[in-house]
Amino acid sequence: MKVPMVDMLAGYPPLKDEIETAVKGVFNKANFILGEEVARFEKEFAAHNGAKYAVGVANGTDALRLALIASGIKPGDEVITSPFTFIATAETISQAGAKPVFADIDPVTYTLDPVSVEKKLTPKTRAILPVHLYGMPCDMDALMAIAKKHDLRVIEDTAQAFTGKYLLGGKDWKYLGNIGDCGTFSFFPAKNLGAFGDGGAVTTNDDKIYEELKALRNHGSKVRYIHDMEGFNARLDTVQAAVLSIRLRHVEKWTEMRNAAAAGYAEALKGVCITPVTPANARHSFNYYTIRFDAKAKRDNAQKHLTGQGIANQIYYPISLHLQKAYAHLGGKLGDLPVCEAVQDTVFSLPMFPELTGEQIKIVTDAVKQAVKL
Repeated sequence: MKVPMVDMLAGYPPLKDEIETAVKGVFNKANFILGEEVARFEKEFAAHNGAKYAVGVANGTDALRLALIASGIKPGDEVITSPFTFIATAETISQAGAKPVFADIDPVTYTLDPVSVEKKLTPKTRAILPVHLYGMPCDMDALMAIAKKHDLRVIEDTAQAFTGKYLLGGKDWKYLGNIGDCGTFSFFPAKNLGAFGDGGAVTTNDDKIYEELKALRNHGSKVRYIHDMEGFNARLDTVQAAVLSIRLRHVEKWTEMRNAAAAGYAEALKGVCITPVTPANARHSFNYYTIRFDAKAKRDNAQKHLTGQGIANQIYYPISLHLQKAYAHLGGKLGDLPVCEAVQDTVFSLPMFPELTGEQIKIVTDAVKQAVKL
């Protein structure tokens, strides 16, 4: 039995009528660009996250780029982030004119290591960009303390972690993306909240950042044909906003289903490999379920075996950014970030989606168990 990495069709039939009605409503009004559905979704999304504002944008990459610029990041600045992430996290720093500075990651959560971040600080550092990887929250208490001490902006990359939570200061549960100055989100179809195409959003509680974001996404314009700045064509389509409003109503249930699937994986793989460990002060959103082995050869063998069995899998991410050709000009080399380099060689992700069945989990985990015996 084949098992897909993500089954995006499984969740469609229960919402088919609602979604088609919402989309037809946009067609009938022909308000395809910044229609009323966009404004409604922004209000709903902000309310869900406990944020004052949300600004819909064209995709998660635009969300990062616009959040950095609206937060005041300028040419010559440095932004510290993780190299163990999709390239959009770093390339948007460069596109804002700043320099990405890569810190190492925590060996358990695979998220940005605050100790390494402190070592990377320079007089040019203006922001920290933590990545809530796979849906796992970063150590936001430590990162926010560093930011406060050094007067830095914090822009959260929450592309993989919508509905994830963090117990800030040990007393206040916060949705990820609503802790720093901005939270950035992707609505790529395979994400926890997926559109039927590209989409993204930025959340913030800062009035000035909010106004900048609205202008930046629309060619720097707040009033038509009046441009206070250069901006981008980075608007969220009205059709996608209509779809997202429907799907937003179900996302908490889907997160519970993902966590249940993750628990099934963890129980079946106990003692077989390293499975995700969620700290008591965090809620994982499990956009991906990532396991780890104690050697690259074991990982590679397991991945090959699962592929041969028709079980989808993926390495997120096989070459960390500090070792990529795109960032060779920064002078990164093997040995610079040892935890990151060890993790990239020993992890891979298993199928994960809300509708994952017990039978599918058994097929996947049985294959992993068989692989380690080969």
